[in-house]
Amino acid sequence: MFTVAYMMTPQPRTLSRNDTLLDAKEMMEKLSIRHIPITDHKNELIGLVSQRDILSAQDSNLKSIIENPLSSTLDVLLDRSMNTKVMSVDYRAGLKQAALYMQKHKIGCLPVVKEKKLIGIITDSDFVAIAITLIETLEEVDPIESDFETLDMLDE
Repeated sequence: MFTVAYMMTPQPRTLSRNDTLLDAKEMMEKLSIRHIPITDHKNELIGLVSQRDILSAQDSNLKSIIENPLSSTLDVLLDRSMNTKVMSVDYRAGLKQAALYMQKHKIGCLPVVKEKKLIGIITDSDFVAIAITLIETLEEVDPIESDFETLDMLDE
C-alpha cells in the first residue's frame, strides 16, 4: 500500500500565527503554492491559510479601502484570520484514503502529521500528478494511436 508519506511534499514552508495575510500572499506568489500550514514553536499544526483566504481578504479589502483608504485587510495577523479547523492526515495513511477524504470534504490539501508535528503536505496537485503517472503507465500497456490525433479532437 502506498502511503501519504510516499507522495507528500516533505517539510513544507510554513508561517506562524504572528505573520500576516500579506506575508502569506507574498510567499504563495514567490513559491507558486496555494496552501500554507501555520505552526507553533514546536512545529505543531495550528492552522492553515489558503489562496482562497487571501482572495477573500482582498475582496473585502477593496470594500474597506473605499470606506477608509488607509486600512488594509492584508495586514491582519494570521492568528486572527487562519482556518483553525484544519483537517490533517497521519503520514501512514493510504493515498487512496487521503484522496477519498479530500474529495468527500472538497478540500485542496491535507497537512501531514507525525505525532502532532507537521512533516509534510499533500495537495490536489499531487493527486493530479499521480493520475498522470497512472495514465502514462496504462498507455504503455495499451498505447493509443496518436497523442496528436487526440489533441486535435479536444480542440474541436
